[in-house]
Amino acid sequence: MSSIALRAAAFVTLMALAPQLSAHESAVVQNAASALSPSARGAAATVDAFHAALRKGDTRSAAAMLASDVLIFEGGGVERTKAEYESHHLAADAAFTQAVPAVLTRRAGYAVGQMAWIASEGRTTGSFRGKPIERVTAETMVLRQSGRAWKIVHIHWSSAAKP
Repeated sequence: MSSIALRAAAFVTLMALAPQLSAHESAVVQNAASALSPSARGAAATVDAFHAALRKGDTRSAAAMLASDVLIFEGGGVERTKAEYESHHLAADAAFTQAVPAVLTRRAGYAVGQMAWIASEGRTTGSFRGKPIERVTAETMVLRQSGRAWKIVHIHWSSAAKP
């Protein structure tokens, strides 16, 4: 099975398990727009550390949190490996993140076994390369646990002009 199919299957499995969860955990999944399950806190900490590394311009640390087979969707484009992302957009993403402050407005997430998803909403306001930026953002990350560490295996970023 390809790594993409494996990640998709893991996400579907996470969603399929929701009816088998305790009443509290089921409510967390059903109300994912405003909840972070306790099971997903470690994965969320990895997402936060990834963004902190970008804000510092520390592309080496940011890349260390990515699985080698990471799949990144952004602006209609796709990068299919960590090496591809490192050679194309990682430095630019760090430069943008350093220049334009981001505020997290909502987060949801859940983990089952070695897989987790973290969905974050936010806004970015500032300027980049002389252009004003005012965007609402949406981000989904899927992570896989390896030992005690969580690795990012999928990122989907999107944004729109702030209404």
